[in-house]
This record gives sequence, C-alpha cells and structure tokens, in this order.
Amino acid sequence: MVNGAGEGCAQLSAVADAVLYEGYLLYPYRRSSAKNRVRWQFGVLLPRDWVEREGPVTPGISGSADSWYQQTECLLRVRHGDAAVRVRVRYLQLQYKQVEAADGDGGHRPVESLRTADGITRLSFEEAVPRETELVLSLAELSGDGRTFFVGASAGEDHEPLPAGAGRTVRRRREVRAAATVVAEPLAPQLYRLRVRTENSGEAQDPGAPRGAALGQAMLATHTLLAGDGVDFVSLIDPPASLAEHARGCRNAFTFPVLGGAPPQAAGGEDGATGAFVLSAPIILPDHPQVAPESPGDLHDAAEIDEILTLRTMLLTDEEKAEARATDPRAARILDRVDTMPPEVFARLHGTIRSLTPAQAPPADRPAWWQEGGDDGLAPTTDTVLVSGVPVGGGSRVRLRPRGRGADAQDMFLEGRTAQVAAVFHDVDGSVHLAVTVDDDPAAELHGWYGRFHYFRPDEVEVLDGADAPGPVRPPRPHSPRPARPADRPERGRSDAHA
Repeated sequence: MVNGAGEGCAQLSAVADAVLYEGYLLYPYRRSSAKNRVRWQFGVLLPRDWVEREGPVTPGISGSADSWYQQTECLLRVRHGDAAVRVRVRYLQLQYKQVEAADGDGGHRPVESLRTADGITRLSFEEAVPRETELVLSLAELSGDGRTFFVGASAGEDHEPLPAGAGRTVRRRREVRAAATVVAEPLAPQLYRLRVRTENSGEAQDPGAPRGAALGQAMLATHTLLAGDGVDFVSLIDPPASLAEHARGCRNAFTFPVLGGAPPQAAGGEDGATGAFVLSAPIILPDHPQVAPESPGDLHDAAEIDEILTLRTMLLTDEEKAEARATDPRAARILDRVDTMPPEVFARLHGTIRSLTPAQAPPADRPAWWQEGGDDGLAPTTDTVLVSGVPVGGGSRVRLRPRGRGADAQDMFLEGRTAQVAAVFHDVDGSVHLAVTVDDDPAAELHGWYGRFHYFRPDEVEVLDGADAPGPVRPPRPHSPRPARPADRPERGRSDAHA
C-alpha cells in the first residue's frame, strides 16, 4: 500500500485476511456442524430497509450487530503538502453453491449432495468471494463533502460440469450495492480527522425476509485499510497527550480502528503512538495486531490456537474429513495443511514464550505491561484486601453484590449469591480483583482445583464473617506491573478469564 513499507504492509494484510475470514468456517469445518449453519458473525452490512424494519440501529464499537453502514474516524498528521491517503474497503460477497443432478432429460434438479463416479461427494453450501476497492486520494480533494466511490459487486452466475455428466455445480451471486465516502476535516495545522463511511445502498428484495435470505445483498466481514503518503496516523487507544481530546472526538460505528504495521513510535517527543497504517475492523483488536509467527500460513484462526485445532483436526474421522472437504475449498486446504504438516512445524506451535521484557523501555511515567520481577512479593492465595475494614483473602466468605454500572449478565445472575474467596489479584492497571467460587455451584471444587474463577472488585462484595484471612493487606498499587497481558486480565464475572 505504501512505498518502502513492504514488511508493515505484509503484516497488516495478513491480519486483515484473518479478519476477512473470521467466522467464515469453524471447526469441525463440516456443513452439518450446527455452528456452520449460522454464519457471518461480524461486519455484516445489509440493506437499510431490512436492518431498520423494526427501528433504527444503535451504533456500537464493533460489528457483531447487523447494520447498514460502518463509520471509521481517526486522526492523521500531515508531513508535507502533497500528502495522500490510500483507502481500501474489503468484504466478502455471498455466493450460493448449488449442486444440481442431471435429470436424464437434459435438465438439472437441485440436490443437497451428489456422489459422482470419481468417488467424490459434492455438497451445496454458501461460499463467499472476496471483494475490495482501493483509491488513492489527495487531502485537497477530501475537504468539504469529500469523495464518494462505488464499492459494490455485480451479480453473477458460474457453471461447472461434474464428471461423467452426473450434473453440475452452479454458483450464483446477487448484486451488492454499496458506496464509501471519504472526508478529511481539518482540526489544527497539519492535523485532520479522516472519516470513511461505508454504506450498503441497496434496497432489500423483501424487507420482511429472514436474515439468511437477505444475506445475498450484504457485505460480509466489512473492514477498511488505511495508509498514506506523507501522513502519520494517530492511535485512538494510546494517543499523544496533546491529541487526546481530538482522539476522544472521533466517532466510530460498528468498527474499531487500530494502528497496524510496525510497533508504535513516540511522536514529536510526546508519549503516545502513531503509525503508517490503520486497520478498522468489526472486531476489537489492539494496536499493531500480528498473526502469530508460528502459524504455518492460512490455518484455522491464524493464531496460537492453531495447535489445539490442529490436534482436533487430526482426530477427525475419514468420513468427517470427507464431508469437510466437500463443504468448502478452504476447509479442504486446512485439512491438506494438517495432513502434510512436518513435525518441526507442528512442534513450533507448542510452548512458545514471548519476551518477558519489552523490546523498548517505556517512558518513566508509563509502566510496562510486563516486567520481570514486577510481581515480587505478591502472593495471591495469602494476600488480603480491606473490605469495610475487614481483611478479606483466601478462605473468606462473601456475598456478591455486583454494581449496576458495568455489570454484565453473568454478574446479574450471581447477585446475592454467597461465595468463597480463593485469591486476591492485582492487575496491570492497579486494580484489585477477588477470585471467587460460588457456594452452590456443584462444580466449585473442580473450578478451584484448576483455577477457573469468577472475578469481582472489593466494593462488589459483602463480608459474611469477620475472621481475618492470613497474610498481609496489600492496598491497590497504581499501575501494578504484575506480568499479565491485557488479554489475561480478569473480566467481570467471567469464569473463563484465564482459560
């Protein structure tokens, strides 16, 4: 996308492809699997009259909800006057693969499956075709109302004969009408807010049709890639202090923009991150996401979960593998990779440890996410924290009182239940969480044995007994450098926070 940025562009493209096919086909990759009957979980843009048949949509920061539009806003700083922005809008277009058997009279009839003379079974299934549109736009032409361009896809039909005249495979695509508008709004000298708004501009053939019938006119896994010549994009997660207010003013709907490519660099002596690329995806990612380097290509989820899914794929029966191969060409390629994976490649998936210290030390007033020795002196099973003046730690009994603000459904289910504290954890943000097992959970003992807990803040529990728990009381420490990645931090009420 940008001259001289080949490595960063390749990293970004790999992550973008993983986003494009997230949820496309899930293990065990068979059409008969229940999870492969409800598809296209993220970034689905449908015709507006279908989406709003029961009222306007409510914008969110990720694309797990259906919408008719997607809006990305981010900040960019200009390095020279002839700066330009490169915009790529990408998505999948639904393709219906219908197997048809010859009827003996020169015609064909649709069937769910057909076994041909070569011993291969063909299955009808919903496939998808990747689509993308790229434009290079100068900042000058993005002022005012900006530029609007077509990003849709035409209808089509392809026929493929099957061996020995047994029938044919027909692939049909319906038209997808869509447009994207790009606007650059000046905020300060050399500072702009860039907006990319992508809309499904079609009209539903039947606004009352079920979702499965409407998906043929949808953009699936919609996301946007941004790069530039002579510009730097500003992180919305970790902006320079001088731009924090402008960053908060960005409004994103059904998408979450993050920096891509190379790791962040300090901008102009300020702390905060800038970069050469942006990936605005319908799933929440950190700045500079990367595919795990151990992943042997386009396999499973393109992440470190590859090992367990590879093992499970190896255990599929021959019949299950045959159905997966007949379901979709991507499933067939996954099986080929697993069946031919060299032992040294498989071994590389196991036991990988990332560096325990950051490659570059952060500024003195910004803590590292991970520091060796950062948890020295902490003992979760014996530490305590004061709750209403009473030390609470391992063995203490409490009643759960989740706060209304920020509570999720799992918290609400546990309202008023009694529990036993197993440990006290300090996280990297300086917060304290109590790991608990619920008293009337029949699996409480098992959960405690392998460390699967619910997590609550100290102000969300009532002490049931006044007995002091052993160990020192440790007040919350600001930005405690306990070695835990952001993804490992306890989630509210979640029993699988460390799974």
